Amino acid sequence: MPGSELKAGARKFIIDNLPKVLIISMIYVILTTVVAWFAVRLPGSLSIEDIYERLASGEIPSLNIIYTNFKPVGIFLALLMLMLQPLLDVGFMSYCLKLNRSQKTDFKDLFNGLILFIKVISIFLITTLYILLWSLLLIIPGIVAAYRYRQSYYILLDDPKKSALQCISESCIVMNGKKADLFIIDISFMGWFALDMLVFFLIPLPISFPFVSIWLSPYLGLTRVAFYEDAVSSVAV
Repeated sequence: MPGSELKAGARKFIIDNLPKVLIISMIYVILTTVVAWFAVRLPGSLSIEDIYERLASGEIPSLNIIYTNFKPVGIFLALLMLMLQPLLDVGFMSYCLKLNRSQKTDFKDLFNGLILFIKVISIFLITTLYILLWSLLLIIPGIVAAYRYRQSYYILLDDPKKSALQCISESCIVMNGKKADLFIIDISFMGWFALDMLVFFLIPLPISFPFVSIWLSPYLGLTRVAFYEDAVSSVAV
């Protein structure tokens, strides 16, 4: 199915489910923004923000400063917060998947990733490792690998009994010959991503917040779900 049709279907789902879909999207955006904010500001990890500020001012921190300022507890807490990101992402995927199938949805769906904690984190760590290894060759093989594993979480949500490796393997089958199609869909959202960054970083507002993401998250999420449904329907896994 053409990307334009998938996107049109996503917009229709959002409009037909207003305002609930935007309220749940706002909760998701708030949660992910808080996680990202705390990841570099937790006790013991304040030095991470300090190093960002030094780099932004043009100063290159010495290895000695980096070594003495980083604290193990801060790094641990920061990594723990970063681990929450894929869990929240999978929760929002679950919400979009149910919405696309006209099933009953609730804000509690955002926490479905926590129910599958071990498998979600396993998929995250394994695919990240695979992508890094492929990227050692060149950037392009790394990008191809990233798209190869993109359906792993959806496959897990469809059948939580499957192992992480099984979900990854089946994603490779589903994405065979379809990676370029999904890449083109992602590229078509670049304008939205640019607008989101513009509002967040460049437009002076009383509160820095990715307001555009409240619309963009379900728009992108439902489009990707529609792509998954279309892709998996043509493959017997």
